[in-house]
Amino acid sequence: MRRKQQGMTLIGMVIVAMIAGIFVLAAIRLVPVYLEYMKVDSALDAMKRDLDGSNAGPGQIRTSLERRFDIESVRNLKSKDIVIERTANGYRVQADYEGRTPFIANVYFLVDFDKSVEVLR
Repeated sequence: MRRKQQGMTLIGMVIVAMIAGIFVLAAIRLVPVYLEYMKVDSALDAMKRDLDGSNAGPGQIRTSLERRFDIESVRNLKSKDIVIERTANGYRVQADYEGRTPFIANVYFLVDFDKSVEVLR
């Protein structure tokens, strides 16, 4: 009686390992981009908590964000890239930027981030 063989061949295992390796490499490349976004997010939220109700102007908002970006080591976004718009209740502070990181050779990941908070007067 012949038994039927089961399982993966060596070539099949190598192909599966290569596919898994590509996903692991993508995760390794994208984690720093998302960590930086989390720093920007926390800086904007902390700035809102500190300046809400203090009648702060655009200059104070930029200074506060600049200090927080320095402390958090945010490199891809500067305080001058932040859009500050006057609203009826205060100011809307918006960080709309792209995170770009290399993947393999000349292939890049491009991630678009948009975070906004409203600082009340």
